[in-house]
Amino acid sequence: MDKDFLFDYTRSVAEVTSDASKHAQALSDSLDVIDNFGVSPERVLTAALGICAEGGEFTEVVKKCVFQGKPMDEDAQYHMKRELGDLCWYIAQACIALGISFEDVLDTNIQKLEARYPDGFEAFRSENREEGDI
Repeated sequence: MDKDFLFDYTRSVAEVTSDASKHAQALSDSLDVIDNFGVSPERVLTAALGICAEGGEFTEVVKKCVFQGKPMDEDAQYHMKRELGDLCWYIAQACIALGISFEDVLDTNIQKLEARYPDGFEAFRSENREEGDI
């Protein structure tokens, strides 16, 4: 790749980046908007970043076991269990931020899956969802 391409790409990325991603005041304003909806921006950010980080740590153990020959032994499973606990901690943070319970999240998930798969899992329904089913 030539330097002009990389420069053009970087400039292109800068042009399609939101103000809140580029400017502290715009970020602060965005956080205020979230707060005005009764959602704690601090907790929701903590939850979002933590869920991604801990999900990555869980995935790392799976990757090493599946692709790199690490045994799926007690130590690996214990590590995975600890990461799942960390994920739950961050999910609880999200629930606090949104003013909902963990039970609400699980009930909503059950309702969504029952509507999507009324006769059990079907690959077709997984790929071809009803309008509004995101």
